[in-house]
Amino acid sequence: MTLRILATGGTFDKHYDEIAGKLGFADTHLNQVIARSRITLPVQLEVVAMLDSLDMQDADRSNVLCACQRATETAIVIIHGTDTMRETAHVLGNANLDKTVILTGAMIPYEIANSDALFNFGFACGIAQTLPHGVYIAMNGQIFNWDNVKKNRTAGVFVPD
Repeated sequence: MTLRILATGGTFDKHYDEIAGKLGFADTHLNQVIARSRITLPVQLEVVAMLDSLDMQDADRSNVLCACQRATETAIVIIHGTDTMRETAHVLGNANLDKTVILTGAMIPYEIANSDALFNFGFACGIAQTLPHGVYIAMNGQIFNWDNVKKNRTAGVFVPD
């Protein structure tokens, strides 16, 4: 089995610019995350986009769907911003892909202390190998079906819808 990792940006991949004092995007952190996770199965990383999910448009979601459709792997993990993760999950879920697709992200950027990124990534990679085909969101140690999830913005967690 080979695992396909798709990067779309989101808080997970944000970089803190010390000069400007802002979060933005440079290169993906996923090569470092993959190495640090010590994943032993083959991994194919593909950067689809590097943007905040609030800036994600229908065309960007179509690009994510196309990347999933053309992937030869049947286990796919998508790193995505949490604000519109649900919307992308709906596009993928309605496509009835014959693959296991896990969307995950982070509430705190990977490079910031106490980030949840590494845990969420490892959790998503593990369950991508075991769940039946379908589209899921994996955040904070929980798995949600694509059509039964929402982000609780007050608590900063995902919950059933």
